[in-house]
Amino acid sequence: MKQKGQLTKSKPLISVIIPAYRAEAFIVKSLLGVKEVLEQIRYRYEIICVVDGVVDKTFIKAKRIAAKYPRTVKAIGYKKNLGKGHAVRFGMAKAKGDIVAFIDAGLDLNPQGLSMMLAHFEWYDSDIIVGSKWHSASKVNYSWQRKVLSIGYRNLVKLLFGMRVRDTQVGLKLFKREVLEKTLPRLLVKAYAFDIEMLAVANYLGFTKIHEAPVESKMELVGSTIVSKGFLRTVFWMLWDTLAVFYRLRILHYYDFRNRKNWITQKYLTLNSH
Repeated sequence: MKQKGQLTKSKPLISVIIPAYRAEAFIVKSLLGVKEVLEQIRYRYEIICVVDGVVDKTFIKAKRIAAKYPRTVKAIGYKKNLGKGHAVRFGMAKAKGDIVAFIDAGLDLNPQGLSMMLAHFEWYDSDIIVGSKWHSASKVNYSWQRKVLSIGYRNLVKLLFGMRVRDTQVGLKLFKREVLEKTLPRLLVKAYAFDIEMLAVANYLGFTKIHEAPVESKMELVGSTIVSKGFLRTVFWMLWDTLAVFYRLRILHYYDFRNRKNWITQKYLTLNSH
């Protein structure tokens, strides 16, 4: 008998990537929360949890969920922490979906946002949908430090790349498969500005139908202030990576197809998947 959520093969398939690092306290709830949302949509689906460095019990707990739901959930990972951007791209490279999304593990983002993202994707026939704190329908609760960063970074992105996306940093995005097939081989950033690299390169390649969707989120800046070393370090590397993307895009033309021989493809040892 067909299980709930297992639709006919004629239905589109959505792949949802969940990057996770030191997430043993909430990875089970995250995976089950996303699965519950996807059970309610009319798409077939697969969930791919990518553990970005096996340093605690995150991978073990994710494997248990994958074993319980082998048709819809996969748990993969690698031994060394390589950054969220790498984890997302690693999962996307293994995705089979016609549509590929990623959502951060954790309790900050409400996974119901995936349903809204899909509705916007269909309505606008988008290339990319980004979750946005600045959408009029969003429900967000985040610190003034993050607001300052968000406004400043939004203006920088508009200046450097000409994109009118108001929020590039929320960990909830959705892509047409064609977009990823064109962009993934060209990408380099592993951590701080991987979102903007994906969006900027996609936009440069002609995938300009990038739209925003509302999110429900609590993004408190825990244990850090705007003058703390951790906060300032994050700001520095965010700016550094963003300027590096601009340099490769506008000066070196690294992302152009004629430079494909220079694109860097890296392989990493993976653990057992389900």
